[in-house]
Amino acid sequence: MWLLDKMLKTLVHRGRLVVTDHDGKVYRYGEGVDAEAIAIRLTDKGAAFHIAKDPRVGAGEAYMDGRLVVEPPHDIRDFVLFVTSQKRRDTLRARGPLRRAGEVIASRIDQFNRRSASSRNVRHHYDLTRQFYEQFLDEDRQYSMAYYRDPANTLERAQIDKKALIAAKLRLQPGMRVLDIGGGWGGLGLYLNRHFGCEVLGVSLAPDQVRFANERAEAAGVADKVRFQLIDYRDVAGTFNRITSVGMIEHVGAPNFAEYFAKTRELLADDGIMLTHTIGRRGPPGTTDKWTRKYIFPGGYIPAMSELVSALERTRWEIADIEVLRYHYAYTLAEWYRRATLHEAEITALYDARMFRMWQFYLAGAEQSFRHGSMVNFHIQTVKRRDAVPMTRDYISAEAARLSALDDAPQWHLASAAE
Repeated sequence: MWLLDKMLKTLVHRGRLVVTDHDGKVYRYGEGVDAEAIAIRLTDKGAAFHIAKDPRVGAGEAYMDGRLVVEPPHDIRDFVLFVTSQKRRDTLRARGPLRRAGEVIASRIDQFNRRSASSRNVRHHYDLTRQFYEQFLDEDRQYSMAYYRDPANTLERAQIDKKALIAAKLRLQPGMRVLDIGGGWGGLGLYLNRHFGCEVLGVSLAPDQVRFANERAEAAGVADKVRFQLIDYRDVAGTFNRITSVGMIEHVGAPNFAEYFAKTRELLADDGIMLTHTIGRRGPPGTTDKWTRKYIFPGGYIPAMSELVSALERTRWEIADIEVLRYHYAYTLAEWYRRATLHEAEITALYDARMFRMWQFYLAGAEQSFRHGSMVNFHIQTVKRRDAVPMTRDYISAEAARLSALDDAPQWHLASAAE
């Protein structure tokens, strides 16, 4: 416990943290009284050292394995947000040059997403059962940042507004051909077809997502206009008037950004528009942390703006508009966490308690990255010809407002019962 004790004494400056070791000895950190403290308990002799030797991996693993328990009335989200809100040095820099270099190399190697690796990595995350994602996503199964025009809005309302914002930036017209890279569970493609009569092709490497999206298109009677294929974006052929990429480029890897943008430029009509919606870093290029690479997104990488702009420049795109969306994903993740936690019994029955705790830790850790850390979202609108969009961006807000008003937000099927 001595190493973890030393670390927490340096880390915790505000608020109160109480740690009870496996032998019953109690350690206190920060200011305040125990009654207001976040209290955690370590359940075996080796838990403290497992956390201290590599906190960014060890804490998550200890929680997943039941070696770190957060005492009520708090939970793991409270603990993660508490720890990450403390003022501290950059932990990556504090590790020393050799270890830092090792992490950079490991992260970069993990990003070399050859075709076989890309398919395997996507299935690792997105081929969890449909029933699992139903426990916390909105009714349209939007698994990316929602757009909170008002933080008090429901998740359902915010996801409708996200789709409206994307559609507004695409400047769609009836009959256009749209390529939706990533595709998800089909919600965005069906939305674009419903409001604009577009012909949509969604592509993905997640088999169950593709099956479900095609089932939805069939049920809506638009399977002749909205199709989803299990195919790598690099194998798509044809010409499209518009391209959407929502939550996709995070799986491409920095070494492959230029290839990605070269291929999408090849697929876009000369007067076309592409909208890239991605998680991004506020600062310079970085690394994907080891815990996330191991358990959640193998091969994944969150790009810095400089990396995306550099790749776009090298592939002869013109950037028409950039928007940085800051806290929207924090609100989204907090609501996903709330809904997942309400469904602990269902998720545990589908998998096991370790999987449930892993997902809790992932959602809480992701939220803190947008609330206290370096993560934001980027919207990058790119064109091949600068006259493809108007001189000012007034059209975006006007069209987004029009589209948002067309749809009433459904209520989540268990929200009222849980409150």
